[in-house]
Amino acid sequence: MRSPEKPDAAVVRDALGVGVAVGLSGFAFGVTSAGSGLSLLQTCVLSLLVFTGASQFALVGALAAGGGPLTAAAGAFFLGVRNAFYGLRLSQLLALPRAVRPFAAQWVIDETTAVALAQPTRRSARIGFTVTGLSLYVLWNLTTLAGALGARASGDTDAWGLDAAGPAVFLALLAPMLRTATERAVAGLAVLLGLGLLPVLPAGVPVLAAALAAPVVLWLRGRREQR
Repeated sequence: MRSPEKPDAAVVRDALGVGVAVGLSGFAFGVTSAGSGLSLLQTCVLSLLVFTGASQFALVGALAAGGGPLTAAAGAFFLGVRNAFYGLRLSQLLALPRAVRPFAAQWVIDETTAVALAQPTRRSARIGFTVTGLSLYVLWNLTTLAGALGARASGDTDAWGLDAAGPAVFLALLAPMLRTATERAVAGLAVLLGLGLLPVLPAGVPVLAAALAAPVVLWLRGRREQR
């Protein structure tokens, strides 16, 4: 662990900032899910039990495009696999009691991992993880409910352009993270693969194919560095 220690109040402030900022995008998921044909109950259960935004958006996006449940679930699953790797790192960093780990696992997502890893001590990492997870989980589920109810009340979400809310939020969250040339190359190739294969593959499959962008770019970079 690194030092010096960070004041608890500063950790809580930063964690709440992340939790509130990202939690509000649950509204976009609620709208998108309702627009894809899922019921209010199905939408809320997804946020309560799955609770990983990228996978949720991928699932309802594939369903809205006409993909089958198995294809949609496969895309969501592969996007969610990264959380297992986060868990391996966080289990060492947080060193939570064994009885608490199954409950903490529900909050192992991008945002809680980023906040926890940014802290200088185990104590501040635990605080950051807990505050981010709690605030984000509560707000995400509340805004999911609000978004689904709003979509049902507004009628056709496509007519209002609300079907684009989910992808727009996702891009807004992703763009600031693309700092290196390699990251931008992966993102660009993923977009090309996803859009290029969209007309020729079943709904949901282009998302899986876009995941090939990362190994392809890393392989090309390795070849270039060896020359």
